[in-house]
Amino acid sequence: MTFQRARSEEQRAIRRRAILDTAAAMLAEMPVAEVSLNELSRRVGLAKSNVLRYFESREAVLLELLDDFLGSWLEALADELAAGVEADAAPEVRARQLAEVLSRSLANRVTLCDLFGAQGGVLERNVSVEVVKRHKRASLARLATMSELLRRHVPELGDDTQVFCLMCLASAGALSTYVPPPPGVLAAYAEEPDLGVLHMGLRDALRLSFTSSLLGVLPRA
Repeated sequence: MTFQRARSEEQRAIRRRAILDTAAAMLAEMPVAEVSLNELSRRVGLAKSNVLRYFESREAVLLELLDDFLGSWLEALADELAAGVEADAAPEVRARQLAEVLSRSLANRVTLCDLFGAQGGVLERNVSVEVVKRHKRASLARLATMSELLRRHVPELGDDTQVFCLMCLASAGALSTYVPPPPGVLAAYAEEPDLGVLHMGLRDALRLSFTSSLLGVLPRA
């Protein structure tokens, strides 16, 4: 892909989208930690200095992708919750169903979880104040959308919904760093199975975390 210099806002938007789409394709092949600005520039067909005309850093690209991926996930989640949570069930039943849907949905989106895991420790550290502010505004809007969606199915969460949503996303990022374990850990488990007694897949780990949190904040009868 070879570009001429963008001379209009529309052309700049096309360049930015091409960079984002290329970075998204890279994330389908490799974890966030392996996405480099040099390789991104090579794949998109621009010099690194030209990529930096559209995004101030690799991290700025990935933060914008995080918002894109989060928005797409929330659109899908609306349908998944509608199909997976029984409107007339008791609060505890609906809470468990909600935890099941959330854990399954997030475990199927490994790249999104990987981005969550890198957000605080990596992605927010090599960007300007303006990029951080733009990212935080977008994140708060997504969090509000998620909160409204969850309250629709478990209104008993009340004022705790937004904090629960934040903890969901943070947990998805944190737990995804352990799945799958590195080869050395898997080899240790194979040689000494008792060492892996607490090891579980991402979906199971998320379901346990979400269920515990939800049942803890539900009002008691």
